Amino acid sequence: MLDAIFAIPGMMLILGALVVPLLPPFVRNYYMLALIAFSGWTVWQIAPGLHMTANLAGIDLILVRAEAITKPFALVFHIAAALNVIYAMHEDVKITATAGLAYAGAAIAALFAGDFLTLFIYWELTAFTSVFLVLAGNTARSMGAAMRYLLMQVASGVILLAGAVLLWRDGAGFAITALDATTPAGFCVLLAFGIKAAFPFLNGWLQDAYPEASVTGTVVLSAFTTKLSIYMLALCFAGLTPLIWVGAVMTLFPVFFAVIENDLRRVLAFSLNNQLGFMVVGIGVGTELALNGTVAHAFAHIIYKSLLFMSMGAVLFRTGTAKASELGGLWKQMPLTAIFCIIGAVSISSFPLFSGFVTKSLTIGATAKEGYFLVWMALIFASAGVLEHSGIKIPYFAFFGHDRKFKVKEAPLNMLIAMGIAAALCVIIGIFPQPLYALLPYEVKYDVWETGHVLGELQLLLFAVLAFVFLIVRGLYPPEIDSTVLNTDWLLRRALPRVVKGLAMPVLALWFGAVAWAQKTILTIFRISEETSRQSGLVSGIASTGAAAGIFLAVFALMLLARLFM
Repeated sequence: MLDAIFAIPGMMLILGALVVPLLPPFVRNYYMLALIAFSGWTVWQIAPGLHMTANLAGIDLILVRAEAITKPFALVFHIAAALNVIYAMHEDVKITATAGLAYAGAAIAALFAGDFLTLFIYWELTAFTSVFLVLAGNTARSMGAAMRYLLMQVASGVILLAGAVLLWRDGAGFAITALDATTPAGFCVLLAFGIKAAFPFLNGWLQDAYPEASVTGTVVLSAFTTKLSIYMLALCFAGLTPLIWVGAVMTLFPVFFAVIENDLRRVLAFSLNNQLGFMVVGIGVGTELALNGTVAHAFAHIIYKSLLFMSMGAVLFRTGTAKASELGGLWKQMPLTAIFCIIGAVSISSFPLFSGFVTKSLTIGATAKEGYFLVWMALIFASAGVLEHSGIKIPYFAFFGHDRKFKVKEAPLNMLIAMGIAAALCVIIGIFPQPLYALLPYEVKYDVWETGHVLGELQLLLFAVLAFVFLIVRGLYPPEIDSTVLNTDWLLRRALPRVVKGLAMPVLALWFGAVAWAQKTILTIFRISEETSRQSGLVSGIASTGAAAGIFLAVFALMLLARLFM
């Protein structure tokens, strides 16, 4: 029985996390790394196909099933989990270590779930474990962000379960397979995935919660939830045309918010949303090249986005702030962190010889090949925007720009090791993409090194750099202002409460007016009945005591009801 449980990918991380709080820090870190390494080795052996089933109350469950796209996601999830452990070695925070390991395990187990009921369990477990990483921020803002985050994550799970039940009612069973989004069941599943993939108007939780987590918690959060949703979208909705336009919007709008945002970790959260858009476009296009692009981009994105969050986490750890308006000149005190940040920046910006170039190109090429010209233009514009806010803004305002005369130390050694490994992977994938391409579900038949493509990308990047320099020199670049950009979350956190209050106030005024009138009427009746009782002798004893008590209790009951409904 125990062997069967541990045969489920990710389960040894979930159960192993229970031991983490009992171990001393030195042992704890190497224990977690050993678990991750062994889990990764066992997962690497799993070939595509059905591997473990169970029957619960007559319902067939598929506990372990691997698809063609499962291995690359499982591999990069293990890499991210290991980097997270190394990055957090300097701290002794049991809750972060425990929650982070269980969170990674739940995400890995979800990749291999073959039915929606099994997926639902791990889907909600990722929500429950990851919320502790937001709470680890240990501020009033992080507490509020954690509650909103948990609400959205649990809502996603409930909607997913509703979709699964509708599928079962329609006779389709619970197996995870391609779905029709126009049916109620398919739409529920798509909506559940869309919440965790940060679709437009459903994305506020991401920018709200990730920057409020602890230094290490934000790095852990950046790797799993959204990419798990991308994986599930690819399994169930590949080729769904509306996703092309949804993804295009996702690539574009975060660019504008990221440019004016002051908190650099929030800038990266907007950038994460932007990068997810490229993946969603690839899923919507649905061709072999496009799906290869989605998987490859997700793989590279987890690494370079973690690297960027690590670098900003190191800055926050040493200076106590991640706000552009309070940073600058740190390259002198933190040169290695600055170098690693620049490598992450050029990777996300798709510079040739770095990972983003050899992965994002597949999706952009697939979009052009299928004739989606407007979407292709949107992706090109979004690529230039990524360079503006993540490729230039992040390293410029943190490490260069205004010299704030900080006197701080370089990041702790373990942080530098984690950043160094991630940076090395960004370079290795960028120069030697074939090992990654070999993991993709389909044979790669796209020449990313085609001369015209390389020159076109370099021209785009050059013009974006020149535009940034021009705006900075002319003083036209949005200034660093200590403020928070709510983006579409403004609708829920500002507009909706005002609308509800505006609609509710007249209704409440009528209600309280009616209650006041009822109370006044009851008291008037009470006084009249009292005067009548005195005149008729009820109170003086001529009438029965029972009649007087009955009148009193009736009036008292009316007053009590009126008070209850105020």
